[in-house]
Amino acid sequence: MQTSYFRAVVLAAACVASQGAHAQLFGDDQARQAILDLRQRFDAAVNAQNRLVDENTQLRRSMLDLQQQIEAMRSDLAKSRGQEEQFARELSELQKSQEALKEGLDERLQKLETTEEARASQGGADGPGGGAADPAEKQQYDAAMEVFRSGDFKASQSGFANFIKSYPNSQLAPSALFWLGNAQYATRNYKEAIANFRSLLSAAPAHARAPEALLSIANCQVELKDTNGAKATLESLVKTYPQSEAAQAGRDRLAKMK
Repeated sequence: MQTSYFRAVVLAAACVASQGAHAQLFGDDQARQAILDLRQRFDAAVNAQNRLVDENTQLRRSMLDLQQQIEAMRSDLAKSRGQEEQFARELSELQKSQEALKEGLDERLQKLETTEEARASQGGADGPGGGAADPAEKQQYDAAMEVFRSGDFKASQSGFANFIKSYPNSQLAPSALFWLGNAQYATRNYKEAIANFRSLLSAAPAHARAPEALLSIANCQVELKDTNGAKATLESLVKTYPQSEAAQAGRDRLAKMK
């Protein structure tokens, strides 16, 4: 009976020990798993932080690039505004220059018309035919001059050309040739302008506009890059009409060409 009791006690002790060892083993596995879980969470947190750092760095770079683009746009805008202001100033100056040129041209035309009208009414000898202009031809000439004065140089060419065709021997024909040449010069028809200026000189070398016709021929030659021809024309102007205002302008231009 004692032996049985002892066996029972040993068996019970063994069971308790076995249960304790199992409990301890189970606790170690949970601890390992907890450590693994903790490491995974830590690694995930580190990876997330690294991603945030990378994203933050990329964002900073993007913001820097954007800032640089903004600064570049501001600089371009400032330059554009400066160019616009410069353009506005140049346009204003050009408009003033055009107005002054138009006023000078109007004054010159009025003086010329008064002189030509007086000569025509007196039967002067500027044209090959002489005699006073009749009302019809005077009206047609004045109409062409009005178109020229308005600045429509292309249309005025037709007016003067029609006048010359209708009244080739008119007292006003040389003047029509002169203003036809000027209208062609204004529209850059330099070769045709030269031909009409030469026609004036051939038909009426003593005409009041003859010196200016030579000066205008030289201007056309300069535009056509014919520098030698322009020099020869200016020399002819100075020699043929030495006392004219056009000759003085010719001397000045010859001095600049040397």
